[in-house]
Amino acid sequence: MSVETTSEPGAEAPPPARRLFSFLRDVFRMSGEKSQPRVGLVILAFSALFLAITGRLVMLATLPGEQVGLRRATANAISAARPDILDRNGVVLATDIRTVSVFAEPRNILDKDEATELLTAVLPDLDAKELREKLGTKKGFVWVKREITPRQQAEVHRLGIPGVGFVPENKRVYPNGPAAAHVLGFASIDNVGIAGIEKYIDTQGLQDLYGAGLATQASDLKPVTLSVDLRVQHLLRDEMVKGMERFKAIAAAGAILDVNTGEVLGLVSLPDFDPGNPVDALEKDRINRMNVGVYEMGSTFKALTIAMALDSGKANINSSYSTAGGMMRFGRQVIKEYHGTGRTLTVPEVFVHSSNMGSIKMALSVGVEGHKAFLKKMMQLDRMTTELPESAAPIVPSRWGEINTATIAFGHGLAVAPLQAMAAVGALVNGGTFITPTFLKRSEEDARKTGVRVIKPETSEAMRFIMRLNGERGSARKADVAGYFVGGKTGTAEKVINGRYAKNRNFTTFTAIAPSDKPKYLFLAIYDEPKGYAESGGYSTAAWNAGVTTGRVIERAAPILGLAPRFEPPIAPFPLMAKLGAWGSR
Repeated sequence: MSVETTSEPGAEAPPPARRLFSFLRDVFRMSGEKSQPRVGLVILAFSALFLAITGRLVMLATLPGEQVGLRRATANAISAARPDILDRNGVVLATDIRTVSVFAEPRNILDKDEATELLTAVLPDLDAKELREKLGTKKGFVWVKREITPRQQAEVHRLGIPGVGFVPENKRVYPNGPAAAHVLGFASIDNVGIAGIEKYIDTQGLQDLYGAGLATQASDLKPVTLSVDLRVQHLLRDEMVKGMERFKAIAAAGAILDVNTGEVLGLVSLPDFDPGNPVDALEKDRINRMNVGVYEMGSTFKALTIAMALDSGKANINSSYSTAGGMMRFGRQVIKEYHGTGRTLTVPEVFVHSSNMGSIKMALSVGVEGHKAFLKKMMQLDRMTTELPESAAPIVPSRWGEINTATIAFGHGLAVAPLQAMAAVGALVNGGTFITPTFLKRSEEDARKTGVRVIKPETSEAMRFIMRLNGERGSARKADVAGYFVGGKTGTAEKVINGRYAKNRNFTTFTAIAPSDKPKYLFLAIYDEPKGYAESGGYSTAAWNAGVTTGRVIERAAPILGLAPRFEPPIAPFPLMAKLGAWGSR
């Protein structure tokens, strides 16, 4: 059968679509013997085309090649988008920016030496020998340089080297330098979280909005809002840096905790690092001392001992303990008072005078098993888990006897993470609820849902009362900023060096609450091996360094945190203590 078309002279030709339709209609017209071979031929042609396309797809999927390598590299770069990290007020702490990286396809580069010479001329920090070796392989894809500048991209583009191209990528940036470095952590050049909140984001799958790598930039993802306040973080780091220099300490750390929500508003560990250029982040002196370091917390632990005795009923606020002789003996071990009074002390006086003997007697009245049970309830014997992947388990005595209870009562013989100790003190003063610290913004209502009551409300009032007394009359006076009704406790522990306590190397801590009548915030400052100075009379104990720094932090942070100064003391701040006639309540 033939198809004839006729047209009048000058008539327009039928459109292509009509011609194609006519052809297909005639091809599939099934009348007569002549149509059968034609149909078979068409079927054969379409089958061959289908097989060719299928074969090519299989080859691309299974065989390594330039296009496959490029496609995979591009997919990896795009899928590595990460969400913005914001402080509690919406300020950007970490974000992605779009950048490009240079790649090469060695199979398509004709002159490896020339390509190496040209590329190293415009990218001088490249190692020529290493680049030549890369280009000399038979791989379909190799990286030349990651994350180049727009100017470098233009210069490489002008070279016009066949087989050299660009891949769009996401680069993680931290606009505030080292601020909150140990909280944020950092991401690798492939935009993979390595530490801190960055690693937490990966473990939670928050870096991929759709679960399949479809998010190509930070704006496609829901931001992660932290509890940290950048303003508070800045001033905390500023004061810790100044203090570390002034007291000639080898390291320092500090934190501010909301005792009612468990939110960490600021955390500093020095020396720190720049998350944007974390070349030294993994050095051993750059650890997060608040969460990873474990230390004997010294006399700050006496707050736990007193709370335990009061809550168990083995003591009340008017109980008294003799400190005559200034020492206690346990076998061959002798424990002495640091500033002995040689007289009988009430419970508040034990705290204000930081009596080792009084603390020991309270702990022994509860007993070894009761002591262990209380500390476990206060989360001091197990690893504490927060959003930060980095944490350390406390160092607990393998065999716990009376001597262990005696030393732990005043802060020796048990090493914990400072943030762990802060959480326990927070429970002592917030009414008695243990709230695990968080680095994510949350409400008090949400925090209380997961909180666990660990002491009675009346015990909590007693602890606030004696901490305030210490702010007025005891070692916490260095942090008693006018108008903020500060309470606190110092802690000085001798460091353990090669298994022995070193008399001349101290680890100092200062814990403070504000305001004491209704605490909102808990402050902690730590110095590792601070030195004495002229004003301190050569003393390197906590009041003279950690206490001084904490006072300055409170003075600067309180207005930012919304704590209004009160220049008249609150009326009846501790009604139960006044009713019981506690020492110092009038």
